[in-house]
Amino acid sequence: MQSKISPTEIADWRDRMPQAFRQPLQVRLRRLELLTGFTALFAWCLYDFGFSPERIVTGLGRLGRVLSFMFPPHIWTQWDEIVAILEGLGETLSMAFLGTILGAILAFPLSFLGAKTINRLPLLRFGVRRGFDIIRAFETLILALVFIRAFGLGPLAGVMAIAVSEVGVLAKLYAEAIENISNKPVEGVVASGGSRLQAIRFAMMPQVMPVLLSITLYNFESNVRSGTILGIVGAGGIGFLLSDRIGAYRWDEAWSIILLIIVMVYVIDALSANIRTRFIGTMGTTR
Repeated sequence: MQSKISPTEIADWRDRMPQAFRQPLQVRLRRLELLTGFTALFAWCLYDFGFSPERIVTGLGRLGRVLSFMFPPHIWTQWDEIVAILEGLGETLSMAFLGTILGAILAFPLSFLGAKTINRLPLLRFGVRRGFDIIRAFETLILALVFIRAFGLGPLAGVMAIAVSEVGVLAKLYAEAIENISNKPVEGVVASGGSRLQAIRFAMMPQVMPVLLSITLYNFESNVRSGTILGIVGAGGIGFLLSDRIGAYRWDEAWSIILLIIVMVYVIDALSANIRTRFIGTMGTTR
């Protein structure tokens, strides 16, 4: 049984051989270069963006004045105004829901082509994966501007933008979920005489479906928030009303709309978490 080295002995060896307790010179120089480069890049960005204490103080003062105009929040008393706000919230929610569903429907079969456990052709899998990357390279806001030119103003452009964006995101996440499943159930189905399709149906899908559900619900929550931004560029939804109020300097109404958006996102987050817990729990206990 080996005896432990006391702190006194460690200190003694450190005094005798200090170089043995230090990083090599090459490693220390490399770290210093990285730190110097990062600091220089950070400082250049601040300089190029016009950062200055005076500008920050001035901006905070203006922000304080804007916030003072937001309180107290506006309360709508006319039914026409209330209906317009509710329709905007409903459009945003519908855009996120339809866009997420359409994206998931298209992404689900494509994810099998991008999973190495399913697609054994490296070149095809590589091409499919890079296709996912190309789609994800386009921000949803940019896609909305493109589809507005194609389909005109309104929620249809927002639905198409969210759907296309979700194809790239969900297909990649679905493919990674399929690749990370346990192969033992699959091997068991194949060993008992099952075909490749039966292995996917009875061994792979029960494992991956809860994960796919969780991913889809999370993306739906995210798309609700994204839908509010799409309305600002003319894709419909509550974002259009919010942009209109801000452009007219009606800050109290803008703040009330923001509060409604926060409440809507919170409610959707709570409902999706409840659905996710119940559904995954049910599937987890299914035999």
